[in-house]
Amino acid sequence: MKAVIEYNSRKIEVNISEPIDISIPIDVTKESLNAWYVEDPKISPEVEDGFEISVANGAVVNFNNIHFNPHSHITHTECVGHITKEVHSVNQNLKYFIFLAEVVTVVPENNGEDFFISEKQLKTALKNKKRDAIVIRTLPNLSDKKSMKYSNTNPPYLLEEAAIYLREKGIKHLLIDLPSVDKEKDGGALLSHNAFWNTAGEIRMHATITEFIYVPNHVEDGEYLLNLMIAPFENDATPSKPILYKIIK
Repeated sequence: MKAVIEYNSRKIEVNISEPIDISIPIDVTKESLNAWYVEDPKISPEVEDGFEISVANGAVVNFNNIHFNPHSHITHTECVGHITKEVHSVNQNLKYFIFLAEVVTVVPENNGEDFFISEKQLKTALKNKKRDAIVIRTLPNLSDKKSMKYSNTNPPYLLEEAAIYLREKGIKHLLIDLPSVDKEKDGGALLSHNAFWNTAGEIRMHATITEFIYVPNHVEDGEYLLNLMIAPFENDATPSKPILYKIIK
């Protein structure tokens, strides 16, 4: 099924029957994705008077509680409220959900035990393209990214210079397949978060960072239409389900 969308005075045609889901769900029946030194997520029936409310247990409905942290357990989208004293909700600041995105694949550079994405790599990938969003896939791109235990592993991250470049290039929405755009242990500096949201100047309230995506290997680099769907939590971050659509023309 094809659809034509007018985006910034450009007519874009996509096949909406072929969505590319780049989110990682919470699935407690499998090894769970985890980061930031917290316990695994939990999904379990509500208990009332010692009785578990589930159909399997004789109830008429399933009535589960879910305990999780969006930053630790699932694909999530966050706003500047993640790093500010002031309370800012991503649900209030993300006003639009359809964007022109570029999928890029990079092999993180390294210096000693650190692996990172540099400004030069992103400049090479984006060239003179104008996009509202960037979707960064890192190599190697193994399926264990969907169940990785990231705590105390010093994962790759984005250099501050790279975050500044994306900001200055006008990228409003940064999506990446890592637990954070910043180094796991950086003494609280959060250089790339601060640079991307421009906290030292005019804060980019409507800009977002989405972490813990997974872009399948069969998805080619290039231009896509992105539908950045979020759950309506009034919080600095919320679970999200970014969907890509290959642009036909």
